[in-house]
Amino acid sequence: MHNIAVIGAGRIGRIHAGNANSDPRIVLKYIVDPEVSAAEQLAAATGAGVAKLADVLVDSSVKGIVVASSTDTHLEFSMAAIKAGKAVFCEKPLDLDLQKARAAASSFGADSARLFLGFNRRFDSNFQELHELIGSGQMGALETLHIISHDPSPPPIDYVRISGGMFKDMTIHDFDMARWMLGEDPVEVYAAATSVVDPAIGEAGDVDTAKLLLRTGSGKICVISNSRRSGYGYDQRIEAFCAKGLLRAGNVYSSTVEAWSEGGSQSAALQNFFLDRYAGAYRSEMTHFADILDGAQPLVGYHDGIAALAIAEAALESHLRSEAVPICY
Repeated sequence: MHNIAVIGAGRIGRIHAGNANSDPRIVLKYIVDPEVSAAEQLAAATGAGVAKLADVLVDSSVKGIVVASSTDTHLEFSMAAIKAGKAVFCEKPLDLDLQKARAAASSFGADSARLFLGFNRRFDSNFQELHELIGSGQMGALETLHIISHDPSPPPIDYVRISGGMFKDMTIHDFDMARWMLGEDPVEVYAAATSVVDPAIGEAGDVDTAKLLLRTGSGKICVISNSRRSGYGYDQRIEAFCAKGLLRAGNVYSSTVEAWSEGGSQSAALQNFFLDRYAGAYRSEMTHFADILDGAQPLVGYHDGIAALAIAEAALESHLRSEAVPICY
């Protein structure tokens, strides 16, 4: 069994702490958070202790650290944990500044192989099956990809102001999924974005609606559709158009029950919150972290974080310039 610590007692930290507590190979030893009351509350709920990060880093019994703190601390805490000899499970994005994240490559060095970046959608069973089917070639070569990611409603404006913008906060998941499903890095992006959902988001200098076009070197095309407000639930779909047909991963509903009558059919609503939709993916991430603690290589790491961030910055530039922009990895 492996002792770990979770940095961050907020919403996502609570999810990871609970999943760590449920994994038979992991012992949640510490909760770290500058808000002592939040740390104590989560520690009491999980049976963990409360500690300062400096003390956790020098505790040789702690083999892994989950970085679930605010985004502006991800890179700093991850580097410190790697330097201390810990395996790291860091929430996305690695940082909001691409150049800063790139400069950290030398700090991670060969130990970057112990950094696991939390792009949770790769661990969703539906998307994993779709990825496997694309890779099997049974539908022929993948030609175009369509990713739909629409939130049910906008986040609080205070969050928007510190999020790094929609491309780095929301679309970055889709950039990672695009690379994974396409099997190659896009070389160019065109982004058309606007703020039509919430005027406050536009006033904060961000966008809430976007359509993006990615092109790879081999000629594959990926279209990404984003909105901060769907009006009908948490819409998460991917369609892969292949030489011999279509492969599709659809939405997850709150129930499989349907009602049929002369007036037509009615089904249950979509799962309406990302923590519900991806609950299984978050559990699978923690299982993979246990694998890493056992010696496995991370399935998603430093290079993936840099690549997704590079696409996000190119997308923002494309939006501002209203033209296609090459992606510099």
